[in-house]
Amino acid sequence: MTMLSKGSPARILVVDDDPRELLGLSTIISALGYAVETASHGEQALEKLGACSADVIVTDLIMPRLDGFGLLRALLDRGDLTPAIVLTGFGSIDKAISIVHDLRAFWYIEKPAQSVALATLLERAIRYKALLSETARLQRQLSQHGMLGDLVGTSPAIRHVFSMIEQVAPSSAPVLITGESGTGKERVAAAIHRLSSRAAGPFVAVNCAALPENLIESELFGHERGAFTGALGRRAGCFEHAHSGTLFLDEIGDMPIGMQAKLLRVLEDSRVRRLGGKVEIAVDVRVLAATNKPVQEALEKKQLREDLYYRLNVFHIDLPPLRHRKEDIPALVQSLVHDLNAKHDTRVADVHPEVMARIIGYHWPGNIRELRNVLERGVIMAREGTILPQHLPPTFHVPSEQPLVVPGMEERHSLVVEAGKPLREIEKAYIQLTLKQTHNNKRRAAELLGMSVRTLHSRLAELAATSPADPEQAHATGS
Repeated sequence: MTMLSKGSPARILVVDDDPRELLGLSTIISALGYAVETASHGEQALEKLGACSADVIVTDLIMPRLDGFGLLRALLDRGDLTPAIVLTGFGSIDKAISIVHDLRAFWYIEKPAQSVALATLLERAIRYKALLSETARLQRQLSQHGMLGDLVGTSPAIRHVFSMIEQVAPSSAPVLITGESGTGKERVAAAIHRLSSRAAGPFVAVNCAALPENLIESELFGHERGAFTGALGRRAGCFEHAHSGTLFLDEIGDMPIGMQAKLLRVLEDSRVRRLGGKVEIAVDVRVLAATNKPVQEALEKKQLREDLYYRLNVFHIDLPPLRHRKEDIPALVQSLVHDLNAKHDTRVADVHPEVMARIIGYHWPGNIRELRNVLERGVIMAREGTILPQHLPPTFHVPSEQPLVVPGMEERHSLVVEAGKPLREIEKAYIQLTLKQTHNNKRRAAELLGMSVRTLHSRLAELAATSPADPEQAHATGS
């Protein structure tokens, strides 16, 4: 029996005009551990669905007032994606199959319904409903907050990545994800998995670069007892562990060339043979791969087999480095600080404007991974309130005379930082520049600076108190 996320049993709505059929189905479904609601016709079913949603609908076709056809059509018209299992009598299977295709019923079952068959269909339908709910949640998250799972941003570059993830996720095609180290390749793979029909299955990630050459075959394909010294028992490999789900092969360009040939065969045949084994095992696995190496260079240096590359590169997603999407940094900082607060039980609310200026001005060779590490130290040091400049690593700095470009600004709106300049002056100039770019829109300026509007007003008041004669600052604080 499938339980809902909070531990409560799934809710099944049974619709049938025959009291005996209704009682029989309700008894079977209740015995399976589900919560059951009943309705005698389609109109009553719609009323009950309006009051409280169901996880699965089990409905007869021929009923008075509003039959099963009308019920499914009404659900389709109002965008209700609750999976429906259609009850069909002998001789009407063709009609039931047509309903599955035309009215998007989940499946059908012949009367009288057998408990084993019904239990299997209910399990599958509930898992399908959970996948639909998760997909809808992620899509709402993307449209409302510029987030897709653990991926954050609203820049054109990351929006393009979001779009490609949404396009390829429902398919079973292999995907090759490229990008510099630390850009979030595994997070993209996880997002593809969560938006796919395999989301209920396992997501197995393997770092090919971290596996010793003499163990990688055993890790991927498994081994039998005695296959090599130390093989004391049978062990399933990653392909078997990922059966019915997704296998993510990170740093595929670091896999030994001989192993790549064996991997290619598995991808083509969907069968694996454990090391030391004699039997091939069928596996149903979607493979996503990633590399931080320039693909063309890896091909020319024979670090990546061409045939494997073409097999994996059915769909290609290239992740931009963080320095090419700096307008996403304030949102990334906010998201990472939130996650780090949960990890370390801290209560950091925001970062100091000077910290944000230095973060935006930095070139981030380690990308998001490096940003997370810098913020993690800041969160641990600050514990609560605001991450201040002194909470940053001593080695973290913006090179002298490095222009700091405010996200969303034109290139001419930049700030040159001179070594040794007081932090208050840098902060003041940076806030003024941001307000100028946003035409004194404090809400937008606060978003760009990674702080709340209240914090921005507070900082403006402090800066005005230290330099009241500055006409531009006085204008900024007075409106």
